[in-house]
This record gives sequence, C-alpha cells and structure tokens, in this order.
Amino acid sequence: MPTREVFAGFGLTSELLFYVLAVLALAVFFWGVYVRVRKYRRGRDADRFDHLGMRILHAAQLVARNATLTRTDLYAGLGHLAIMWGFVVLFLGTVILTIDFDLVRPLNPAWRFWKGDFYLWYSLTLDLFGVVLLVGLLMMAIRRGFFRVPQLNYRRRGAFAENYERRLYIWDDWFFLGLLFFATLSGFLVEGLRIAQQWPAYERAWSPVGWATASLLAQLGLTPSSASGAPLLVWWTHALLALGLVAYIPYSKAFHLVVDAANLVFHNDDVAKRLPPPPPDSPSAGYERLEDFTWKELLDLDACTRCGRCHVACPAQSSEMPFSPRDLILDLREYVDAIAIASRARLDQQRVKEGGRKVLFGARVAAIDGLAIAGGLIKPESLWSCTTCMACMDVCPVGVEHVPIVVQLRRALIQRGETDPTLTEALSNLGRYGNSFGQSERKRAVWTQGLDFKPKDARKEQVEWLWYLGEYACYHPALQGITRSLARVLHAAGVDFGILYEAERNSGNDARRVGEEGLFELLREKNTAALKQAKYQQLFSTDPHVFNTLKNEYPELNHGRHIVFHYTELLADLLASGRLKLARKLNRRVTYHDPCYLGRYNGVYDPPRKLLRAVGAELKEMKRSRRDSFCCGGGGGRVWMEEIGEIHSRPSEARVREAAGLDGVEVLVVACPKDYVMFTDALKTTGLEGRLVVKDLTELVEEAMGPAAIAGTGIAPAAQAGQSQPSQAEGTRS
Repeated sequence: MPTREVFAGFGLTSELLFYVLAVLALAVFFWGVYVRVRKYRRGRDADRFDHLGMRILHAAQLVARNATLTRTDLYAGLGHLAIMWGFVVLFLGTVILTIDFDLVRPLNPAWRFWKGDFYLWYSLTLDLFGVVLLVGLLMMAIRRGFFRVPQLNYRRRGAFAENYERRLYIWDDWFFLGLLFFATLSGFLVEGLRIAQQWPAYERAWSPVGWATASLLAQLGLTPSSASGAPLLVWWTHALLALGLVAYIPYSKAFHLVVDAANLVFHNDDVAKRLPPPPPDSPSAGYERLEDFTWKELLDLDACTRCGRCHVACPAQSSEMPFSPRDLILDLREYVDAIAIASRARLDQQRVKEGGRKVLFGARVAAIDGLAIAGGLIKPESLWSCTTCMACMDVCPVGVEHVPIVVQLRRALIQRGETDPTLTEALSNLGRYGNSFGQSERKRAVWTQGLDFKPKDARKEQVEWLWYLGEYACYHPALQGITRSLARVLHAAGVDFGILYEAERNSGNDARRVGEEGLFELLREKNTAALKQAKYQQLFSTDPHVFNTLKNEYPELNHGRHIVFHYTELLADLLASGRLKLARKLNRRVTYHDPCYLGRYNGVYDPPRKLLRAVGAELKEMKRSRRDSFCCGGGGGRVWMEEIGEIHSRPSEARVREAAGLDGVEVLVVACPKDYVMFTDALKTTGLEGRLVVKDLTELVEEAMGPAAIAGTGIAPAAQAGQSQPSQAEGTRS
C-alpha cells in the first residue's frame, strides 16, 4: 500500500519536541494576529459588511486569477501567481496530513485516508506545485536583484531622503523570499533522502522531483546505508524553517498572505468617486489622530505589499513632486505601529523602575503624542501634490484606498488654514461667487453671445436635456468657443436643451477633494435646490469632474429621477439614433486622452472613440490609455495651486510629449475643459505648438457635420474662425 511513515526514525522525545515547537510557533503566530486585530479595532466603524457573500465571491475570483497583478506587470504577476498557488497547495497538503495523522488516526486508524491512490495523487500534486513555488520565488528574486525596476526603489527625493530609513523593508523582502525558498527546497531534500534509502518503485512516477533528487544524491555518492542517518538532520532543518515561517508571518511582509484577501473583500470600488464625509464626533474635520481612521483604512496600511505599482503610476511622483502614494501608506503604517508600541509602553512605565528603558519609552510616547499626522508626519507639500487621479487605487492589487485618506488629511490642513495663496483665493471665490474665477454669476452665460439662438432657461421652460456646463466651459476665454460649438451641434441635431444661467454654481468636485467639505456641502445644497426647481427630463455635463460629482455625490439627485451623462455619451447616442448627421470624413490621425474623472472614475471609454471613428479620424492610442491613462495634473484642485518644488516635467508636459511621439499624430483630442487648458499650456512650455494641436472632441464633430448642417445656428466653428490659443497666463485659473 503506497504511503510513508510521518515520523520515520523518531523516538517519542523527538516527536513530543516537534509538537511543543509547533505549538510555540502557532502561539507566536496568533499573538501577532491578535496584536494586528487589536490595532484595527481602534479605528472607527466602516460600513463594509453589505452584500458580504458577493464581496467574498468577487475577492476569491480576483485572488484565484491574480487579475490585479498581471494587468500592469505580466512578469511579476506570473511570478506571484506561481508563489501564491504553490504556497496554497503546499499549505493544504500540510493541513490534509495533519487531519489524517493527528485527528483521524487517534480516533480510528482504519479511517485513515493518506494512503493508496489518494497518497499517490497527493504526492504528485505537492511535487509539481513545490516546483511551481520555487520557480515563482526565483523569478521574483531575479526581478528584485537584477531588473532594478523603479517600483522597488524606496529612496526619497530632496529633503525627504535624509529623514527616512527603508533598508529594513529591503531586508524583510529578501528574508521572506529566502525563508520560503529554503523551506521548500529542504522539503524536497527530505523527500529525496527518504526515497534514496529504499527506492520504492511507485515513487518514480508519483514523486518525480523527490526521485530526481534521490538520483542526484546517488550520483554524488550517497548510498542507502549512508542516507539512513541524514534524513533526521535535514528533516529538523526543514521543520524549523517551516515553523519559523509560520511564526514570522504576522510580523513581516508575509502577513499580506492573510490580510490582503480580507482587504479585497472589504474594498469598495466607488469610495474615491463618492468620498466619505469627515469623521463624526471628531474635534477636527480631518484626520488628526489614530482614532479618526476607520478599521478598513488601518487594514489598508497593513495590506500594502510595497509592490510599488502605485508609486510608478502616480503623476506627481513621475514629475518629481514630493509625493508617492506608496510612501504615504508606509509612513502611516509606521506611525500607527509606533502608536501601538507607545500605548503598551504607557502600561509598562508603571512597572519599570529608573533606567534607560523608561527614558526610551517616555521619549517615544512624547514624540508620538506631539506629532501631527497632516502637516507633521505627512508634509503639506506631499498632500497638495496629489491630483486625486485614482491611478494608485486602480493599479493596487490588494484594494488599498489612497485617495480618501489623502482627502481626509487635506481636511485637517484646510481647517488649520495651511494652504497656498492661490488655493485660498479660489476657495474664497467659490464661497462668494459660486465659481473659482471670481466672476459675477450674471456672466455665466456670456458664452451664449454670438449664437443666433438663445438656449432655453430650464428654470422657466420645460426641456428634454438640462446642460450643466461647469465653470470652465462658461468662464474660461479659451473654452467659450468650444462651448458654443457644442451648443450648435446640439441645436443642429434637434436636441431640446436648456441651461440654468446664473443659478448654476461650481459643482464642488475640486472643493471637496482639496478638503473643503463645508464649502462643498454649501455648493451641493444650492445646486440641488436649483436642479429641483428646473424643468427637465435628463441631465448632462461638459466637464468630467462635474459629471462625476453630479453622478456620484449628489444623493438627492441620483437616488431620485435623473441619470447623469457626459456630453460624449449624449453625442454618441445621437449618432447611433441618426439624429446627429455627419457630412464628411476628416481623415486625420489623432490620439485621444482619457480624462481621469470620465474614464478611470466612471468607466466611459467607448463613446468618445465611437465619435472619433464616425468623423473619419484614424485613432492611434497612446501607450497609457483607457484605465492606464496618465493624468493631466489639474485634478484634485491642482489647477488652482502653484507648482510645488522643482518640477522635472509637469504631468501635462509629459502627456503632450507622449502624444507628439506617436507616428503621424497631429491632433491630441480631449473631452474635458481642464485637459484642454492644461495641454494647450503644455504645448507652449514644451515647444510643441507647431508639432501638435489640442482639440476638443466637439470641434471635430462640428467640423465633420459641415457648414450646411450648422447653417443658421451661429457663428462659424471655432476651428475655422481662428480661435486663438490661450496664453500661459490663461493656462490655469490662477
């Protein structure tokens, strides 16, 4: 009967010693888990238990396929996939053996199942997946040691570099890889030595790696008699490595084996586009202390595997601004862990007499208690560098939610008045005028001048579509011509639309994302009241930032009678229904920039591309497109702020260089007013004005409709009327 003895050659003392060590390893493991759970319980409540069954199923699918890893880095994804499944199968093999030997055998030896065909398939499966695990570990070691990928570079720039020591992370990474590798390798050596003593014939087919190991040992001179004493030493080496790995897991990077699955279960895909409010019953509007964080956010900090995907995807980091989403999470993790140590130290101080230990703990407690999170631990310039583009969250394989944490920390800075002058001016204008330009509300419809028809006032007349423009489309001089173009296109297509005129205010998207929650709530209240008074059936917006906020952060609007659309969705529907008629093909090679708040936030990728194909444009995609699109740098209120530090290359400049580098592309097409402003300004600063032109998608649609289609709808299209490009001073609101 194919099987093998578990404790071959062991006496009772050795067997008992193993069980004592196993219990100690498990005790150390569960103590580490308890410490982690106790830390999470200090956080505020987070409503993440809804639809728990669906959450678990979705997380299981992501984990099984490693879908979040292979999308952005195929090599690392495959390596991790091999490690994960190799580890899982070997762990299950250990569990099966434990059940058979330690549970079933004492009850009734006749019930044992670890023998015969079951044992043979068990042995083959563990052999194969052990090899898979070793291959995955070697792949990751080679990547870490020789590829020199920027994701694994923990260095800080400038003044930040001298204040941070991250070598422990590197050592931990290598130690975990080495411990798991040698634990697996020693397991194969134990198997090979066991086979080399008796050479059971069935092991050749059902333990191929063990048989190959035994054959290699035989070629090196090992005989059955000389192998009889070696397995015991190697077995103990393997056992100690395996038990050490178990005990080490909660205190190392290896704990992501446990916590990442939980973090994926409790992750919400919409948490950035529908930001949580400030913590209730807190003296601060933002995060100032450990207790302000939710348990999910504390779980996020431990879930981070330091893979660096968010680090290389971040537009602020690539521009050498003093911000990295990975470093943000690691800094907060270290802070929270230090707080936990300090809390235990307070208890210890009651029992510790005079001496160095008391002084050390006392200094640590004082230092931590006096350190502000926002502005102290996390520098203001770091928090203001974030564009809230959500690239970090989208590429994170374990569901870490960076953007809400950034916003909560910004709220603390806003409350303390730690903002730059241009941001302060913009917020002041929003509160006084309802727009960041500081213009009168009566000038909001000045863009309509030059049209030979007057858009309906949706406050007074019933309309099918209410057009919520956003302040840039109304006030920015370089964009007013584009706004008129869209009005002419809609009019020519027979769309019954209207606007709110002076009743429209800034939607509050950027106000909320810079941390001014009170101002956002004020704007939302006034806008909601205006929308309730308007007479319309459906709603669309020009600006993706406005689109996101109306769609996701105006609950009275979205939980009621209206669905919000972006103008590209409306035009694509008009084209499909035949109401939008195109007279000619443009025959231009173009590239399209996916706005963060339209694409990554809300998944609108296809309508703009359908329109580009319809107008006859040859679309050549940039390498970073769709979900991987690169931010223009103006989101999250950055369009209102001064540059931070010495910028290597603004995100907008990097983006226009990427577009200009495509063969034969002459037009960079956008579908966001802020993108238009940022990129036209970047063309000047990069010297690419004669090489590339920025156009809004509306301009191409109007041009493809032809003069006859828009006859009688107003002045000539902006593209044909010599619309001047904005000056650098007009490039941003400030």
